[in-house]
Amino acid sequence: MLPVPCFLVALISLSFGGAIGLMFLMLGCALPEYNKYWPLFVLFFYILSPIPYCISRRVVDDMDAASSACKELAIFLTTGIVVSAFGLPIIFARSTVIEWGACALVLTGNTIIYVTILGFFLVFGSNDEFSWQQW
Repeated sequence: MLPVPCFLVALISLSFGGAIGLMFLMLGCALPEYNKYWPLFVLFFYILSPIPYCISRRVVDDMDAASSACKELAIFLTTGIVVSAFGLPIIFARSTVIEWGACALVLTGNTIIYVTILGFFLVFGSNDEFSWQQW
């Protein structure tokens, strides 16, 4: 039996985590007792969250050991996007647009998705032979 490369196991694990997170998001929208699709707006936050970090990685050289203003701004913007993704379902639930059970499912999905995104950057963020920057 051939050994499985470690990056392949990581990629399969990350795709499984993303699928589970999206399943919780869809359950929060599509279950018959909830049946409202307003929580799908958090998909925009999933798409927007890695963009500031990716831009700062391209602009700032990694050889600089000190923290730069560009990296700090990227971390600040990413934090704002992630907090907004967790805040939107809570605001929807408080204003009775969605039910609290749907809010809990969406928050669970948010947690899983953002751990998956963090795992992607931890696994494929280094500058080695299978870095995400080559894609």
